[in-house]
Amino acid sequence: MSRVSGAGWSWVRTGRCPVVLLALAAAAGPVRAQTDCTLPGQNTFVRNTLQDMYYWYRELPDPNPALFDTPEAYLEAVRYRALDSSFSYIGLRAAEDAFYSDSQFIGFGFSTKQTGDDEVRIAQVFPDSPASDAGLARSDRLLAINGRPVAELLRTGEIGTIFGPSEVGVPGELAWQDLAGNEREATMVKRLVTIPTVSLVQVLEVEGRRVGYVVFRNFVRPSVEALDQSFAALAAAGATDLVLDLRYNGGGLVSVAQHLGGLIGGNRTSTQVFTQFVHNDKNAFRNSVLPFPDPASALDLPRLVVITTRASASASEMIVNSLRPFIPVTVVGDATYGKPVGQYGFNFCEKVLYPVAFSVQNAANQGDYFGGIPADCPAADDLDRAFGDPEEASLAEALHFVARGACSGRSTGAASALSALRRQTERTARPDGWQLLLGAY
Repeated sequence: MSRVSGAGWSWVRTGRCPVVLLALAAAAGPVRAQTDCTLPGQNTFVRNTLQDMYYWYRELPDPNPALFDTPEAYLEAVRYRALDSSFSYIGLRAAEDAFYSDSQFIGFGFSTKQTGDDEVRIAQVFPDSPASDAGLARSDRLLAINGRPVAELLRTGEIGTIFGPSEVGVPGELAWQDLAGNEREATMVKRLVTIPTVSLVQVLEVEGRRVGYVVFRNFVRPSVEALDQSFAALAAAGATDLVLDLRYNGGGLVSVAQHLGGLIGGNRTSTQVFTQFVHNDKNAFRNSVLPFPDPASALDLPRLVVITTRASASASEMIVNSLRPFIPVTVVGDATYGKPVGQYGFNFCEKVLYPVAFSVQNAANQGDYFGGIPADCPAADDLDRAFGDPEEASLAEALHFVARGACSGRSTGAASALSALRRQTERTARPDGWQLLLGAY
């Protein structure tokens, strides 16, 4: 049950200690399971775990845990904000397990993107969700949420909390405008939403080349089968190039990233170092290396083109960083989020603590991309067009690079300004847990 991403890895507790399965099979000796679920007991558990496992444990202050109203408040007070403004978090175990195990969450079923000082648009809508039932679609412009204008919510910083808790039955009133200028309103009620991990697979003819295009949404357990089927379909269609769209993929399980890396690299990367994990000096014995596999459906690609935005994080960034020592990887779109670290998950009571516990590096010992992995070919996230449209700005740029081996040079300064705006919004308003990975409501 190994996890890494915008969220982390998960330990399975046996008796006195956590034992990591899969990625770190030979990791550590046991530690005592948490049994004291009083508030002081929970806060002390968080404190003790951070003092041992936190990657930046030397930077931790040590306030009295009894002075805090919740373990979440204690974590917020002590985290190393210079580099960890949102990575470490505490989540509800049931919600985390539902996301990682079944690609499900409780919500309305859409994600948004801020595209101006006072503008928010719909970036994606998941099928069979309250949002899709209401007719919400990519490119729609949100006008009001729960009766309050979006511009006001952006100004007050409430845009990240206005949708309410992730609980079945929570209502939400939305007003929006579609691309044609029609204004609509709907009341939605949160329910269980299933995310298609691979939402689009197609092959495009580009100047005599057969280019596979895969939109990949999250690194969770169902992703392995979905990716295998997608890559088998690309192989059957004779695809010789791949554009991997990770623009809204915030990460997930390391084991899925490792599998995807093998599907891309195949024989070219088999048994080579996929990623290295480096811990603090108290836990150097946990340092470990994961190799690339060679799955049956691997494409053995000589190069890769990846579409990213500031919402592409963690395991998505790991794909780019891990493959670069072995094949050319070209990043199209915007710089990534910047999360070259991962977490372990420590169960306590009904919750899970995910403290940053290690950094990730590729075979060339490269990592530390806290500022994000920059785009080689800048391009806009074209919300006016659907995924898979060859005229959509990011996909058009990716296809141009596949055909010509060079960027088109069509990007503008406006895209950089919006990138800076988006990054600021993510750092200040982005939620924790699976929502940090998914960026959805």
